[in-house]
Formats: sequence, C-alpha cells, structure tokens
Amino acid sequence: MNMRYSKISGWGKYVPEKVLTNFDLEKMVDTSDEWITQRTGIKARRIAADDETTSTMAVAAAHKALDVAKLTPTDLDLIIVSTSSPDHLVPIVSSTVQHQLGATCPAFTVVTGCTGFVYGLATGHQFIATGAYDNVLVIGVELISRFVDWTDRNTCVLFGDGAGAVVLTPSNTPTGVKAIDLGSDGAKGMSLAVPGLGTAMKLDHDVIDRGDHYLKMDGRTVFKFATRVMPQSTLKVLENAGMTIDDIDLLIPHQANARIVDLAVRRLGISPDKVFLNLQKYGNTSAASIPLALVEAYEEGRIKEGDHVCMVSFGAGLTWASAIVQWGQPLGDSAEIMDEDLIWDIDALRRKLARASTGVRVKARTLMEETSYKASSLMLPLYTSVGRRLPWSKKKEK
Repeated sequence: MNMRYSKISGWGKYVPEKVLTNFDLEKMVDTSDEWITQRTGIKARRIAADDETTSTMAVAAAHKALDVAKLTPTDLDLIIVSTSSPDHLVPIVSSTVQHQLGATCPAFTVVTGCTGFVYGLATGHQFIATGAYDNVLVIGVELISRFVDWTDRNTCVLFGDGAGAVVLTPSNTPTGVKAIDLGSDGAKGMSLAVPGLGTAMKLDHDVIDRGDHYLKMDGRTVFKFATRVMPQSTLKVLENAGMTIDDIDLLIPHQANARIVDLAVRRLGISPDKVFLNLQKYGNTSAASIPLALVEAYEEGRIKEGDHVCMVSFGAGLTWASAIVQWGQPLGDSAEIMDEDLIWDIDALRRKLARASTGVRVKARTLMEETSYKASSLMLPLYTSVGRRLPWSKKKEK
C-alpha cells in the first residue's frame, strides 16, 4: 500500500487596502515611529474596512488559492478555518466561509490563536494521509483591529488584519507536510486573552468600562514563553522529520515581534539569511501571520521547488506549533531507479547522527542567551524596553 502525503498545491493571500503606519499612530496614541520600530520591527499594518469581515477576507484568500490549485469550490472535501476573531460566536465562521465560497463540503474552525494555521495544516494533513479526503482548504485569517484598545500603546501598535490560504492535495511521493510538532501549556493562558468575552464573565457595563472586551497581554510572560518554545519546537519538528537545522532552506516564524524572532534565530544558530520576515508591513496578524509570509516568500522567489520550509509559531493558550513542509516535488527524485525505503532509511540515519551535535550546540547557546538576557533590558515588559537594531531592520527614516 502506497503512503499518501499532503502536498501544498495552491496558495493565496488577502490584505485590506487601508494601511495604518507608525506615523498615523503617532496622531492617535502616545507613541512614535522610532519607539515602535525599535521595540517591534513593525512599520505598518493593514486595517479592515467597515464592510469587511473575517469571512470575506478568508473567502478572498481562498479563491486565489483555489485558482492556483486549478480547483473549484465544489471540488473541496473539507474546509478548515483558523481564527480567533470570527464574524460571530454563532454561527461558526467556517460555515459562513463555506457558504460564501459556494462549496458543499464540511467545514470547521480551529481556535488556537496565532498557532491556528499550523494547527489547521496539521489537521488537514491527517485527513489526506489517512485517505479520508483529497482536497482540503486551510485558511488562516484574523480581523483583530476590532478587538484592540486603540488607546493602549502596548497592544494597538502590534496587530493587523489579513488572510492566507493553502490547498492541500494528495501525493504518492514524499513531499508536502513532512512533520509536525504541536503543544499547549494553559498554566499562563490568561497572559494573552480577551477576558470579558465568553462564559467566564458576564458581559455588562463593568466589563466595558474596564475594557475587558479588548485584547490584553502580559508582554513579559509572552516574551519569555515565545523565546523558549520557538527554538524547542523547531528542534523537535526537525527531529520528527529526521532532519537537522542545516537542512532547512527557509524558516518562517510567527510574525509577532522582530526581537522574539531575533533571539530564537540566534539560539537555533541559523543564518538570518534563511529567515523570512514581513511583519514590518503587516504587524502581527495572528493566525494569518504564517500563511501570509509563506505566500509572500514564494512570490519573492525565496521558496523554490523542492525546498524545505520550517514554519514555527506561538500563540494564545498558551500554544506552540511547527511544521516541516517540502515545497512542490523533491528535486532529483530517484524513486524509479532505487528502492525508496532504502533511500529514506540511509538519509534518516545520516541526519540522526548529525542531530546530536546540533542539539548540544543549541542547548549551550540557549543557556548563554538566558543568562545574558536576564541581565538585559529585554527582560523588561515586552515592547517597553530599549533594544538594539536588528540585522534585518531598515535604517531609521529621516
């Protein structure tokens, strides 16, 4: 029996037209372009128009992904929508998306915050690998601007709206989703939350007066969590794939904060040239972050046929998720002239031996960084400390 793999055969993105720059925010709240850029790496973000919703953005990205895959909505067997900002609590936004697309398949929503797209990708992969479905649409979409307190400079400067989508289809050749790593630790879940919306707290005037219907974040806790789990999850998913850090052609991290990415990258020991960032244009788009970056990386020629892409994220819950994906078909596929199982067994053995030294190096580097950062201003509350300029950040605008 041949194994089934889930190949990314279609991709698309959508971002609203309205651009909100750091200079625009200077007129709205006590902040500055320099303050935001130094602390986050963000220069602008997209804000949805009044007549746009999470579902309309999701549908726009989905149509583009279906066009690339040369499929119609009625060809879909399943739709997975990853979001924490649905149109309504009921009905679920995935059903709204399914209806607006004109699809006839089942649909459901994944709610794990910024890790949502990778969770959705992992879920869609399982349906294809087991043979249950053939064509699965996975969408990451957020309209966070309507849950942000625009008087709070510690949160309003961070977030933006957008959507990204991929179509997964089956392949008999080892490609597509190679490995996943998912995790959750709810002990400090309220460090990133909208406390006033849900059954835990009655929505009344007191909730509104306190602003508990807006997104709240304990920056220090989130920073420490993110910089710990992103390297750990990356190494774990590489282990699951039988690969090492050197086998990654491109790392696409969750586009939350350039400082978090910088520290995670240095702990992994991967070259910044292998890291893709577009947060300077869009800010933190939560579940849309990684698919937006994935599509743009391909459009800019950063991803080529046969490349291995590692996607790693952290988010509300608190959760983490990572995936190794091979883009397109493997280059130099020799399955017709050699036994495929033998090729992969030899390759896995070689990588297993190399992985031991990689793990030691990363652990040592992480220990040194933790010691250094405890004594530095980066351990002050996130987004309020003064930090150094990052290697991929632009020079200060005049």
